[in-house]
Amino acid sequence: MTHLKEVRKLKLSRESLLLYAVTDRSWLNGKSLYDQVEESILGGVTFLQLREKELNNDEFLKEAVEIKTLTDKHNIPFVINDNIYVALQCNADGVHIGQTDMEAGQVRTLIGEDKIIGVSVQTVQQAIEAEKKGADYLGVGAMFSTSTKHDASLVTFEDLRNICNSVSIPVVAIGGINETNLSMLKGTNIDGAAIVSAIYSKKNIRKASQELHSILKQIIK
Repeated sequence: MTHLKEVRKLKLSRESLLLYAVTDRSWLNGKSLYDQVEESILGGVTFLQLREKELNNDEFLKEAVEIKTLTDKHNIPFVINDNIYVALQCNADGVHIGQTDMEAGQVRTLIGEDKIIGVSVQTVQQAIEAEKKGADYLGVGAMFSTSTKHDASLVTFEDLRNICNSVSIPVVAIGGINETNLSMLKGTNIDGAAIVSAIYSKKNIRKASQELHSILKQIIK
C-alpha cells in the first residue's frame, strides 16, 4: 500500500497544480475538444480535469480515453469530474468530487490507493474533513462570480487563506478566475488556480494559457 501511495505522490505535486484547466464544451464552436485541450497544454496547462454534465457514460468514456492520450503524451495529471466509473474505465489518474457526491473515503475504497482524489470545499471544516478522509488536493471556490456555475456561493479571500493554512495538502482556487482578477489571489497561499472560461472561451487558447501561467508563476512562490 505504501508503494501505491508513493506512485500517487509522483503523479501529483504542488507544481503540477499551478494551472489547472477544467474542460467545458460550451465553447467548441466547431472545434474538437481534443484540439482545444492540446492548445491549452501547449500554452502551459499543468493539470487537466475532464468535466461533462450532458454526455452519457459511453460518450463520456470515449472522450476520456481520447483526451488521456494527450495528457499521457504531455505527462500531466488527468482527473475525471464526479464519474468514478469513467475514471476507472479510462485509467485516469484520479477523480474530482464535490460536497454532494460520494465522500472521499468511499471513493478511495473504490478507486484504490494509487489514484488522485480532489475534493471541492468551501469551509475550513470541510477542508479538514476531506483531508482526513483521503483527499490529495482541494478545490476552493467560487472565488468570483462564474458563468459555469450560476448557483455557486462565493468564498472570501480570508476563508481561502484560512483553508490553505488548515491543511497539509495542496489547494487550488476555482470559480470565475481570469487574467484580470487572478493577481488578487496573491498572498492566499494557494498552490494553483483552476480555470475554465478564461482558457476555453478564448479564440487563442494557447496564448490565453501562456498568459495565465505567467501570472501564476509571479503570484505563487
